[in-house]
Amino acid sequence: MPIVLAALSAIGLLSALLADGIWDVLSWVTLSSPLAVMVWSMARRCG
Repeated sequence: MPIVLAALSAIGLLSALLADGIWDVLSWVTLSSPLAVMVWSMARRCG
């Protein structure tokens, strides 16, 4: 899972730097994926 999150982050950073338009949406989605995993993990642990 850490490798998948690292790859998603790298894809998000590259898409944010290299292009505009739909690539900005891709960068937001991929860069927010580690945050989503952290929130899901904390909710699962606390609830």
